[in-house]
Amino acid sequence: MFYPNNGEAENPNKKTEVKILYNDEAVYVGATMYDDPNNVLKEIKLRDEFGASDHFGVFFNGFNDNQLEHRFFISAAGVQLDAITTSEGEDYSWDAIWECKVNITSYGWVAEFKIPYAALRFSDKEVQTWGLNMFRDINKDNTSYCWNFINSNITNEVVQAGILEGIEKIEPPTRLFFIPYTSYYHTNNDSGNENQFKAGMDIKYGINDSFTLDAILVPDFGQVTFDNVRLVLGPFEQQFIDYRPFFTEGTDLFNKGNMFYSRRIGGEPALSFDELYYSLPDNEDINKFPSAVNLINATKISGRTKKGLGIGFLNAVTEKTSAEIINIDNDNLRDQVVEPLANYNVFVLDQRFRGNSSVSFINTNVLRNGFGRDANVSGLVYDLNTKSNSYKLFGDFKFSYVNAYGEIKRGTNSTINFADTKGKFQYGFGTGYISKDYDHNDLGIIFTNNYYTFKSDASFRTLKSTKNFNSIVIQSSLLTEFQNTTGKLQTGEFDLDTNFYNLKNDALNIGVTVNPFETFDFYFPGIDGRFNYNPKSYRVDGVIVSNNNRKYSFSLGSNFTKYDQDKRNTIGLDFIQQYRFNNKLYFQLGFRGAKRLNDIGLVDYVDDAIIYAKRDVKIIKNTVNAKYSISDVMNINLKVRYYWAHVLNNDFLTLRNDGYFDSNSNYNLNKNLNRKIWNFDLSYSWWFAPGSLVSVLYRNNSLTNERVFNTKFVENFKNALSNDPNNTISISVRYYLDYNKAAGWFNK
Repeated sequence: MFYPNNGEAENPNKKTEVKILYNDEAVYVGATMYDDPNNVLKEIKLRDEFGASDHFGVFFNGFNDNQLEHRFFISAAGVQLDAITTSEGEDYSWDAIWECKVNITSYGWVAEFKIPYAALRFSDKEVQTWGLNMFRDINKDNTSYCWNFINSNITNEVVQAGILEGIEKIEPPTRLFFIPYTSYYHTNNDSGNENQFKAGMDIKYGINDSFTLDAILVPDFGQVTFDNVRLVLGPFEQQFIDYRPFFTEGTDLFNKGNMFYSRRIGGEPALSFDELYYSLPDNEDINKFPSAVNLINATKISGRTKKGLGIGFLNAVTEKTSAEIINIDNDNLRDQVVEPLANYNVFVLDQRFRGNSSVSFINTNVLRNGFGRDANVSGLVYDLNTKSNSYKLFGDFKFSYVNAYGEIKRGTNSTINFADTKGKFQYGFGTGYISKDYDHNDLGIIFTNNYYTFKSDASFRTLKSTKNFNSIVIQSSLLTEFQNTTGKLQTGEFDLDTNFYNLKNDALNIGVTVNPFETFDFYFPGIDGRFNYNPKSYRVDGVIVSNNNRKYSFSLGSNFTKYDQDKRNTIGLDFIQQYRFNNKLYFQLGFRGAKRLNDIGLVDYVDDAIIYAKRDVKIIKNTVNAKYSISDVMNINLKVRYYWAHVLNNDFLTLRNDGYFDSNSNYNLNKNLNRKIWNFDLSYSWWFAPGSLVSVLYRNNSLTNERVFNTKFVENFKNALSNDPNNTISISVRYYLDYNKAAGWFNK
């Protein structure tokens, strides 16, 4: 047993039997899961979604180096799940091409896998030795089991695999795959109609059994899900998840050191709307501004040698992009380049050794043609574990070089940490330093710099169920940051988080965050050398999550923050309900509300004065998610989101040089803001063959920003639906073509 009573013997009435076969094409796994068939849960979900279903999984490590596993799961409903797993956890964005089938029997259920060697990585040795583990979830009992014991005392699961021997003298076929696609888009809005056809291709080529080349030519990401855009009132950009498969699948090497943020490629132009707007003469205005830069092509090569050296290289090219400028006097139009032709590169070397440790070198490079800024960042990352996996030493050293329009800046960033990683009680501590000019934002994302930090953490968890709880986890952390130039405290925070899971697998979370000292924000003012103070505060969170194996389940959470400042506080409420009508139909309704009273934030610059406001901020978000599964390969999905946020400024303040505020009765510009975002996606998807997909999407969306508005919910909602919405209908077909099968067709 893995959970809840870690290490307890398997229930003999619910045993699992597994057989493994192989040939030159693939590894085959057959599993028999004994159980009362009436107790086997089998909800049909989307790929990589677990849901209320029993599962069986097999984990392969082709190098047997305790570093990375390819995990393949199948649900009792026949839904595929797969992940790349390292010491950092599971990454389900990776989707391999493999086949599986299930069947419910009189004695439980059975599953069969065909996993081609193209989905795995292994050495070119004649006699193979792989790491192996197997996993089974029995959801009705809230229990899970593993083949080779995974000791919950040890944080890293990957180092606890068993051994698979007997695969010998295989001659895998050529690993060459073509995935051509074609798509059609029809868009309608108040500006008119537009029709667009696209075609391109993905190519996957196995250079050898260890290294793979992936390339996309004229990519199309038009059907990826929408971003959960929100109102940003602080100094930092909103970070988004990348849903584009090329940048999420098999990118574990490129994520070493947290220096790669793939949304930089094909994201917003380097020259922002505001930067362009304020650079124009009085008789010119922006007529059209691109929301994103088109990606021309991208290539990545990754793999690992038999001596454990991982090598990764990623290259992407984006096209020259321009905004359209209009002359107000004569209506003449001209183009203004906002992003030149740009080349993005990531290079990684990752040496594994001793079965659980690694040292990595990472370099990111951005070159923009003609003008703009170029950047080069290098990092050395280490993760050193003791042989017993009881302790680890980890950290990094990074150096950045940025040439921004001829102004050169160099910076450094380094950390060192120690952690106890085994047992019920675990702890860790570390320190770090980041210089003023360190910056890896051209191909990564980083919000703060110019400080040194000290941090520590401790945790406790139960490994066996108690009289009332399956599991108890308690975590605490302490974080301090001091600004380099002034030595002032910019972060001083203590967190305590408790999680309780009862015998029915309902969860209760209670958290407390305390900021017992005044701190100073060196980023909000946006001007070098200026800062504002933040008052003392405390925050209390509570969340109840019911077991989602039930037909009706919910998550209810609330938070409250109190500041040591006149009548300033924040309150929030989250409520998500979901109902499973049967194994095919699922519905979820979500609500989030937040209110910040007497919040303080930046609103304007006037001459040498920095103007802040004391303001009330209200946020409401409603979501609807529904899914109907026609079969395990055919689904209809609905995803709806309405986000409404408004800001009412009550009093204006002037920031003093010491970071505090004076009242400002002279400033009277309207800096109130009302933002409404509407997203509606209705999609149909059919995986008609392994790796081959037909998808149809109807998308309706709008975004509105206003300075003058009312605060009535219904009127704002109606306005969001009617204010120049974009309507898009798209159809896309992708076909997975195996070179070996195609060659066989032609030979016949």
